[in-house]
Amino acid sequence: QVQLVESGGGLVQAGGSLRLSCAASTSIFRFNAMGWYRQAPGKQRDVVATITTLSTYVEDSVKGRFTISRDNAKNTVYLQMNSLKPEDTAVYSCAGRVRISGEFDYWGRGTQVTVSS
Repeated sequence: QVQLVESGGGLVQAGGSLRLSCAASTSIFRFNAMGWYRQAPGKQRDVVATITTLSTYVEDSVKGRFTISRDNAKNTVYLQMNSLKPEDTAVYSCAGRVRISGEFDYWGRGTQVTVSS
């Protein structure tokens, strides 16, 4: 059973930084893509950033502030979040996709990020 476990969430003041980690129970080369999603209260879950072995994607609202990266040796994907804003408050979830395209197959339970003003 593949598991994705997030860590690194917490409470931070606006303008601060956090680094989220997503540790996989298997080699992350198993996934064609990995990503970070977030869901704020009362809102749908939206993609924040994705990464493959060749490229990265960062959603426009966090571009220039958030960076996604991977450490293949540690089977871990990171989301570095700088210049945090109150509107970044959400549950952040890690996901992995085995298929080349389509929906993500595996999900972590999520980690809460709260940004105070």
